[in-house]
Order: sequence, then structure tokens, then C-alpha cells
Amino acid sequence: MQRLCAYWRYEYIEAPKKNNDTLFEDLPKGNDEENYILHRTKFGYLVLNSFPYNAGHLLAIPYRAVRRLNELTEEERADLFNLTAFAEDLLTKALHPDGFNIGMNLGSIAGAGIPNHLHVHIVPRWGGDTNFMPVIGETRVLPSALKEMWKRLRQFI
Repeated sequence: MQRLCAYWRYEYIEAPKKNNDTLFEDLPKGNDEENYILHRTKFGYLVLNSFPYNAGHLLAIPYRAVRRLNELTEEERADLFNLTAFAEDLLTKALHPDGFNIGMNLGSIAGAGIPNHLHVHIVPRWGGDTNFMPVIGETRVLPSALKEMWKRLRQFI
């Protein structure tokens, strides 16, 4: 019998439900390794998503909390886009994905879990990386723990 493990899911289920409005401002105040921060720039940072859609799912996040792109300065927007391109290059070197989903959810109705602080999702994709598990079992199967993925990606920075 094969075993399917989604270790991250139980941590999510047990986590106390709290107001995450300041999560993205609080993360960079802590330890980069403990918070899975991979890279910092003048205006933002790149972090592993703690509850990923796929192995290597990254978030590019500006330090300043804003809801919409037009609330960022031109420098902040350029930095966010450059950070997103950096993430794509990093994941390409480290994981060799076949493609990417890159996008933003602006507002709760669009799926933003933290609507007060925009961020970009960079999700590496491989042929055949999706199967029946997310649809029928409501479970994602990830081949790597977050700490191991953080260490692997840091080798390419």
C-alpha cells in the first residue's frame, strides 16, 4: 500500500484562526529561515507559501501593505515585478518546472486570503502534477517539506 502525506494540512487545520491582516508586515521582522523568506529587496521580499498549491509555491510581497497595484509607487511596482521575475528564474534553476501560474487575487471576492496586502503567487507547474486528490479528496500531495524546499531554493540564490 502507498501512503499519501499532506503534512502541512494538519498544521493548517490546527492553527488558531486569527486575524492575518498584518501577517505580511510581521513576517519580515522575524528570522528568514523560520519564516521561509528566501530573498529581500529594497521594497519587498520573496517567501515560500506556508500552505502551497504546489511544491515551490512562492509569494512576492511588497513591504508596504496596499490593496491595489495603483496604490504602490512606481518604484514599488517595478520592484514587485522584478521580484516576480527573480522568483521565476530561481524556480527554473532549482526545480526545472514545465511552466508557471503567476497571478494575484485582489479583494476577498477574488480569493485573496489577506485582502489588505496584495501579493503575487508564483506557482511552478509540471506535466501531470494535478490528479484526482485535490478534486475528490480535497488534499494536495506535495513531494517536499517546506524547510527542505527552503534549503534547496536558497542554494540557487
